Amino acid sequence: MSDHRTEPRVRMPHLVRDLATLDQALYETVTMTRTPTLDTALRRLSAAADHSKLSFAVAGVLALSGGRARRAAVLGVAAVGVASASANLLGKRLVRRPRPHRAVDSPFPGRHVPMPDSASFPSGHTASAVAFAAAVGPAFPVAAVPLGLLACAVGYSRVHTGVHYPGDVVAGALLGTGSAALVLAAAARLDGLRTGR
Repeated sequence: MSDHRTEPRVRMPHLVRDLATLDQALYETVTMTRTPTLDTALRRLSAAADHSKLSFAVAGVLALSGGRARRAAVLGVAAVGVASASANLLGKRLVRRPRPHRAVDSPFPGRHVPMPDSASFPSGHTASAVAFAAAVGPAFPVAAVPLGLLACAVGYSRVHTGVHYPGDVVAGALLGTGSAALVLAAAARLDGLRTGR
């Protein structure tokens, strides 16, 4: 006869605290690791992703190409809109997680981008970059891998430059994936209505 009292029970407050501790430790590991060759490139990438400028630039190139590429651009931009609204109007206002404390005497100030005023969770940059990649990929497969890698790099750059915890980036990636799935499902439904299927 088994004794159920000996089985460990996971308590949510303890789990949340442990995840927050792990998140902080990962953040400190990244931001305190010396990587001079990466610092400038990742700072520039992070800044270039402000307001989804990179995604919109790629969308412009795709739109000019016409055909499937143009449709992919429209889907990508729509997914960015959903992800951005979800992250900034819902996620950040509901969770209100403070940004990481980036000490004035940080050993690598050259890697920093300006600290945003908004809440930290989720990462809007990551949500938008992932949403764009995840929406464009199925419609224009040749762009899937490059855009996926770019989205990963944007997400990492937000931790590297000290403005997000890794957990913020993971949440942003999940939100971006969900936003793209929503847009693709809506587009498929509209296509079905047009063709009478």
